[in-house]
Amino acid sequence: MTETLPGTPFLAAAALSGQLEDWGPLAEATGEPMQTSGTTLWSDGDQEVGVWECTPGPSYWTLETHEAIHIVSGSMTVTPDGGAPQDIGAGDSAVFPRGWRGTWQIHETIRKLYVLF
Repeated sequence: MTETLPGTPFLAAAALSGQLEDWGPLAEATGEPMQTSGTTLWSDGDQEVGVWECTPGPSYWTLETHEAIHIVSGSMTVTPDGGAPQDIGAGDSAVFPRGWRGTWQIHETIRKLYVLF
């Protein structure tokens, strides 16, 4: 098990903190380059908790793990393959099961808390 912060991190404080690491361009971007940054708060194998931020643009995702997210700021439209689009933004939470495929159209820089499991 790997902890990046001592003790039990307070997620709201971590999510609002401006101290994120440069994680480089988003590999899933399907248009202009999108910049990502974040911090890992806790990890253990394939399980992870952290904060992720990404600039606007379209991207296509195929998830290899389950992911639960809580949007802290920004907004996006999420469209599963063969499904209807859904707008999510600050204050919203969503769960994406392993194997989920679809697009995320980020409208304004988004910051989310995420849990991979």
